[in-house]
Amino acid sequence: MELVPAKTILGRPKDDSWFGNDYNMNLYRGCCHGCIYCDSRSECYHVDDFDRVRIKRDALAILERELQSKRKKGVVGVGAMSDTYNPFEKEEQATRGALKLLERFGFGVALDTKSSLVLRDVDLIQRIARNASANIKITITTADDALSKVIEPYVCVSSERFRAIRELSAAGIFTGVLFTPMLPYITDTEENVMEMVRLAHENGARFIFPMFGVTLRQNQRDYYYQKLDTHFPGLSRKYRNVYRSNYYCASPRANKLRALFQSECRKYRLLYRMEDIVAAYKKKEPVVQQMKLF
Repeated sequence: MELVPAKTILGRPKDDSWFGNDYNMNLYRGCCHGCIYCDSRSECYHVDDFDRVRIKRDALAILERELQSKRKKGVVGVGAMSDTYNPFEKEEQATRGALKLLERFGFGVALDTKSSLVLRDVDLIQRIARNASANIKITITTADDALSKVIEPYVCVSSERFRAIRELSAAGIFTGVLFTPMLPYITDTEENVMEMVRLAHENGARFIFPMFGVTLRQNQRDYYYQKLDTHFPGLSRKYRNVYRSNYYCASPRANKLRALFQSECRKYRLLYRMEDIVAAYKKKEPVVQQMKLF
């Protein structure tokens, strides 16, 4: 595998509102899942040839040095830019090595992935959860396996990801669904919303966090439209007419779908608000306002 130079592995996010991350970590550059909507293709991230996976040189040595030097322990976000459980991870085991370091130095983890390979590291995630905190977020955008193979062609199908959630949850790990993005005119149906929430509940997810649209910018928009032309003829023309150059392309049915989604989540007692999810996995008691009785 090609090595790319790296001076640092840990970064500080602009704020900690995204799942309470105190740090961000990317061991790999690029991703080969082939998701047609991936925002990481955007020019602003400066990742050339995004579909080719490379690993950062001396990543674990750099990470060890950085963790050792941090005065503040915290939660390390993993995999937001490039899925850390790509096919090469089976042999490279960089992610497993990084989890060992997080456990050793007392840091928590909030990990994003679409891959069932995360199940390999259940033992480490359990230990991190006991000593700090752990939150595993499995991205699933559709309940339909056939559709998932079209929009996310080189990663395991949705049902396999739900199975991973079931096994992680059974192991006592705080796990949920990233229902992001929602593709207008493709996955933004009432049936998909209801089925996604139901399957999240049945497979033991603690939460399901949604996005009622998709982001499009720069060359990522061009790539997405090319894939729409291949798999959904005529749809890119509709996007151009409706969204023009908008960065955020909300589903035309967003308000109706949001109300349905929240109703279904309440029915199954699934968390869906960011502040509630963060409080739950960091083991903080939610603030409850009580009425004063006179």
